[in-house]
Amino acid sequence: MEKTLFEKIAEHEIPADIVYEDELCVAFRDISPAAPQHVLLVPRKPIPDIAAAQQEDAELLAHLMLKVGEIARMLGIAEGGFRTVLNTGALAGQTVPHLHIHILGGRSLQWPPG
Repeated sequence: MEKTLFEKIAEHEIPADIVYEDELCVAFRDISPAAPQHVLLVPRKPIPDIAAAQQEDAELLAHLMLKVGEIARMLGIAEGGFRTVLNTGALAGQTVPHLHIHILGGRSLQWPPG
């Protein structure tokens, strides 16, 4: 199966503005930011979306959620507030079939988002 765009970024085959990485995940700036701070956090393991995650992915998913807070603090948006978004499927706006968490902040975010 062909690698997704995010797998290629995680493997440094495609350049990106990486703000964090470890053995399980990579975080990089979105190329079309929807907020002053807009980072995508992706697991290195190719999971198509959150609905495709399995019980065996529980530890990885917990790791990602803990990294969200760490990355938000790194970006300076944790104290004022930030939003996390997981789009699943075309109707939700998912364009890359690789689980990714949007971390958005740096301005007032309105509700509802869509």
